[in-house]
Order: sequence, then structure tokens, then C-alpha cells
Amino acid sequence: MRGNSTTTYGSVTKSFHWLIALLIITMIPLGIYANGLPYDTGEALAFKAQMFSIHKTLGVFIFFTALARIAWAISQPKPALLNADKRLEAMLAELIHWTLYAALVLVPLTGWIHHAATTGFAPIWWPFGQGLPFVPKDDAFAHIFASLHIIFERVLVISILLHVAGALKHHFIDRDITLKRMLPGTTEPDSVPEQHRSALPIIGAVGAYMLALVVGASLGLFAATEQDSVPRLAAVESGWTVQDGTLAITVRQLGSDVEGSFADWTAAINFAEEPDANGVHGDVEVQVAIGSLSLGSVTAQAMGPDFLNAEAHDTAVFKADILEDGPTYTANGTLTLKGMEVPVNLPFSLQIDGDTAVMQGQTRLNRTSFNIGETYPDESSVGFDVAVTVNLTATRN
Repeated sequence: MRGNSTTTYGSVTKSFHWLIALLIITMIPLGIYANGLPYDTGEALAFKAQMFSIHKTLGVFIFFTALARIAWAISQPKPALLNADKRLEAMLAELIHWTLYAALVLVPLTGWIHHAATTGFAPIWWPFGQGLPFVPKDDAFAHIFASLHIIFERVLVISILLHVAGALKHHFIDRDITLKRMLPGTTEPDSVPEQHRSALPIIGAVGAYMLALVVGASLGLFAATEQDSVPRLAAVESGWTVQDGTLAITVRQLGSDVEGSFADWTAAINFAEEPDANGVHGDVEVQVAIGSLSLGSVTAQAMGPDFLNAEAHDTAVFKADILEDGPTYTANGTLTLKGMEVPVNLPFSLQIDGDTAVMQGQTRLNRTSFNIGETYPDESSVGFDVAVTVNLTATRN
């Protein structure tokens, strides 16, 4: 029998049930295992990313399988509860079922949204892209859904444990066929008690999720991440005051671009339209708070000792003279990063309208010049080149 009856489950329902059970008991341990893996070498990073890709791909599959499972359940008769005469016990069983159904959708969905909102390694293995409609690439947004994913995963685990405990109680204590009805074959109950349907289990499931959110918030899961509390750099004297701008970087990791930006940096700019006798239009000194970097899902890795080592080298400094370069300009100087001072040339365009200037520039750095990522000696995991993009609007003082 493929469909349900009022007393038994059909083969389709049973197949959905055990397929999802198998996926979940694979998915949850895999996520815990992948999260605990090291990434201190290129090979370790590649393996960690592979494990996370499997975890994420299974999550997407569970999401669509759960939707199909729920759609099938709605279209089918609901087999009678064999403990309906025990009103409280039956209501709790229904509450757990509704909570479990919701978790099967919410857990993979929040994980998927977190993946789409951030940038980093471990892609989903499917041909339809990594983004989602209406989901921005935003670290704060991603952090919220990462927290929701953790909270709902805990709800899922608790629901599964209670669901299993209930099934075992039916089998070993009540000695009814509730568990047998979900096994292969057709098992009919000898009798069915009067059923009592109500909306209380649904309301209870909603309440369970509200309680889970309150507990998660009280544990600080929605609190700002550490980089949000990095002390800001002091203001600097400058001939031109930066009104707004971005200092962004793009790195290549496992074949994909990972984009990030520094939230805190200062620029002391002295610039004149007419050059001096040496052809110099002025100078610039940029200070960058390394701890203010946001680099998607690999931010923590970037802050570590093998990369930027933000704890030991909290500031990077770029000092340069501003020279004319045909129709554009270039800032020719040195960048001090992670204790290394390296010559850097930053070409940029400049448009001045009265006392307002708009500047756009880009250069490429080689991470090996700054002893960054020394345990990643080739580009199979992390590329050597790092693109640096600067855009700003400044006003003359």
C-alpha cells in the first residue's frame, strides 16, 4: 500500500520517514566533526571544506525532502493515535511531531541562508549557484542566521530524542503497534480509541520555538561578534577629510573569491593639484585596524597567527608619496603589515570638484611577501595574490 489509511502508514510515508532519519543521523555528526577539524595546513583546510560541503549539500537535500514529506502528509489520511485515550500523552506526542516537522525545515533553511549571506569556502555541491534571492552578503545578517541554525538544531535533537523515547515506550511498555506501523509491511491495530483533535499541539510547538529563541538570546548567541568590539583608531590630522569610503580585499580560497573589508581605518592625506619641484603632489599615511576585518566565514582564520596575526600586529600602515602617472595618479610607498615592510604601488583615479575629491584605486599584494599563510606554500588552498580596492570621498580642509 503506497498511501496511508486511517489506521496504517503507507510505503511512501515510511520511505520518507526512514530516509530523513538516515540523513539526519548522518548530517548532525558530520557537522560537529567538520566544525572541530583543524585548518592549519592546505591539506587540512581542503579536507575541512570538503566535509562542510557534504554537510551543506545534505542539508539542502533534507530541506526539499522534508517539504515533500510534509506535502505528502497533508495529502494523506492521518493514521489514528493508538494512545488517544490518554489525552495528555497524546497531545505531547502531537506537539513533538509538529516541533519535529518544523525543525526539519527550519534547520536546513537557516543554515542555507547563513551560507548564502556569507562568503568563504565549502560550496554547496549543486549547479544552481550559492546565493539565495533577497539574501544579502552581510556578516551581521549571516551571524543572526548562524545563531538561529544552532538554536533550531538543538530543538531538532531534543525533538528526535523525545520522538524515539515515545516510540520505545509504545513498543516496550504499552506493547502496542505504534512503532511496528512504521516498519515494512502492513500492521493493523486490533482497536482504535476515540480520537481528540485540537490546535493545542501546534500552539505548544510554537511556544517551544519561542522558548528556544529566548534561551538562545540569553546565552548570547545573537550578541555581536568579537570583531565588532575592536577599539577604533584615533582620528588623524589631514589636509583632506575622508567623508566615506571602503577599504576592501579579495582573496582566492579553494578556487573561489572571498571578499572582505576593514571597518576601521584612517587616512592622513595631503594633496595639491600642482606638484612640487620633484613632481610630488603630496603624501598619504593610512592606518588600518587589522581586527576590524570582516572576511566572511574565514574571518577567524584570517586573524590567526599564520595569517594576519591580529593579536600581535594589530595595525597596518601604508605610507606613500602621491605622484602623477599620465592621466591618473599613483601612491608610491611602503606597506608595513605583520612586521614586514614591503614596497607597494597603488594606482588610482582622482576626480576633484571644488573642495570634494573622489578617489578609486586598486593594487595586488602577494601574501608571501608578508609571511602570511606560510603553512599554505602553494595556491591549491589559498592564492598568493590579494586584491586591495580603495574607494573614498574626501573634502578639502
